[in-house]
Amino acid sequence: MDVKISPAKSGTPYGVLFGVIMILEFVVMYVIGMKSLVNSSFGIIVNLANYLVLPVLFIFLGCNQYKKKINNGFISLSECLKTGVSITVLAALIYAAFNVIFNLIFPDFVNEMLDITKSEMIAKNPQMTAKELEMGLGMVKKFMNPFIVFPVTLVMYALIGLIYSLIIGAIVKNEKP
Repeated sequence: MDVKISPAKSGTPYGVLFGVIMILEFVVMYVIGMKSLVNSSFGIIVNLANYLVLPVLFIFLGCNQYKKKINNGFISLSECLKTGVSITVLAALIYAAFNVIFNLIFPDFVNEMLDITKSEMIAKNPQMTAKELEMGLGMVKKFMNPFIVFPVTLVMYALIGLIYSLIIGAIVKNEKP
């Protein structure tokens, strides 16, 4: 009896690897100092990697692996969607869980990021009133809440996975005759 592996399951190793890479990036950024991310080329590179390069790479690899090694050279658009979204959602789940745990272990991290954000806000707009500054920092603090970060990260990466999977699926699809 031939056991069929689902497209979503076939993407699991790529999702785990993607999630681990995002965690490693975060740890490196934390070690070298989070200020290096603000208005720097390093910050732009990290964001491009996390939101463009890595998702496209892992979705492409996952779809090709399913097509060539599991499904005898065939993959449909829906199988690409299942593979790609599962990869990005799994990566987001791993990264978001790490982020929540990290904030519990290092509670000063949120205050450190708020200080960096505050100094950047003042540098960009020196005429900002104290009320405007507090309102902006309040919004930033809300989005650093683990109960907000976790679902927002999952939804954001699910959408990224959906969009990139549609594009990659249109390129690599090879439907069974």
